[in-house]
Amino acid sequence: MILVSACLAGIPCRYDGRSNLVPEIRQLVEEGKAVTVCPEVLGGLPTPRIPSERLGNKVINRAGDDVTEAFLSGAEKALEIAREHGCETAVLKARSPSCGHGCIYNGSFNGTLVHGNGVAAQLFLKYGIRILTEEEFLTGKASE
Repeated sequence: MILVSACLAGIPCRYDGRSNLVPEIRQLVEEGKAVTVCPEVLGGLPTPRIPSERLGNKVINRAGDDVTEAFLSGAEKALEIAREHGCETAVLKARSPSCGHGCIYNGSFNGTLVHGNGVAAQLFLKYGIRILTEEEFLTGKASE
């Protein structure tokens, strides 16, 4: 069983109320090989919601509100789901402040990417869950 970002399975839970459907990932869910999570929704944030970016150890939305606690809470709940299902691998949305792995937006809302991980991705790595972005999943090329 693998853990996947819900938006990649076609669930409209992105900040803008849309999904990031990857048909191959939705198929894994339909076949019972993957379980979906959206850490931001699990943390109590609505859909749609004001976009957020990581800024150091905090997560700030475009309005300037600190939403770190919601992101941390959602990450913990997503980790619980991963453990309940025995997930050792996760396919997560690239560049997301929750799920991004390897590079994320820099917190200035100007499209600049920096090296780093989203809040949930960072927690998953701490507990030994292997992470692939949807791009790595589709190309078969995992970053180190």
